[in-house]
Amino acid sequence: MNSKRDALKVVRVLEEFRNPESLEGLSRYGISTKDTLGISIPILRDLAKEVGRNHALAVELWNTGIHEARILAGYIDDPEEVTSSQMESWAKDFDSWDVCDQICSNLFDRTKFALSKAVEWTKSEEEFVKRAGFVLMAALAVHDKEAGDEIFLSFLPIIRREAADERNFVKKAANWALRQIGKRNLKLNKAALKTAKEIRKMDSKTARWVATDAIRELTGANVLDKLRKSRPDKS
Repeated sequence: MNSKRDALKVVRVLEEFRNPESLEGLSRYGISTKDTLGISIPILRDLAKEVGRNHALAVELWNTGIHEARILAGYIDDPEEVTSSQMESWAKDFDSWDVCDQICSNLFDRTKFALSKAVEWTKSEEEFVKRAGFVLMAALAVHDKEAGDEIFLSFLPIIRREAADERNFVKKAANWALRQIGKRNLKLNKAALKTAKEIRKMDSKTARWVATDAIRELTGANVLDKLRKSRPDKS
C-alpha cells in the first residue's frame, strides 16, 4: 500500500465536495478558512466509513494541511498506533477550534496518552494546545465509561487554576470540561459545583463567566434528574 498515493486519491475525492459558499458561514463561527474546502462533517464521516481505519493514510492526510483532510485523519486513525510525538506534532498544528475538537474527541481521547496530555497541555501558552487539554478532559468525561471518579476530581483544580484565561477558545473549553465532569454522576456534579462556586469568587470576569454558565447547567432539573437515574459513582 502506498499511503502517499492513497492520500492524493482521497484529496481528489474531497475536492469534489468543495463548497466555497459555506466558507463565509464557517468564518462567522470562528472556524479557520485557511486551506479549507467547506465540506460538512456528515460528508466527512461518511467518507471515513468508506476508507476505514488506516494509520499511515491518516498521517499523510494530516500532512496535506487541508482543513477537512485533517478532520478526516482523526476519524480514520487508529488510537492504538498513535504515538505521543504524533499527538504533540498535531497539537502544535491546530489552528482552528473545530479541528482541535474533532481530533481530541474522536481520536486523542482514545489513546493511552489522553490523561497525561490533558494535564500537560493545560499548561501550554499556545491557545489551541491549551484548549486541547480541556477538550480532552471533556471528551474523557463523556467517552471513558470505565474511568474512576478520582481522575476527574484531579482535573477540577486544574480548571480552577486556568479559569481566568481570557482567550476565547480556552475559556470556553475550560467551561466545557467543568460541565461535562459535573454531568458524569452525582458525586462529580457536587464536586464540580463546589469548584464552580470557588471560581465564581475570583476577581476575573472570565472566571465568573466560566463558573456561572457551568452552575446554571449543572443545577438544572434536566441534568439532575438524569443523574439520579444514571449508573452509580465510580470511585
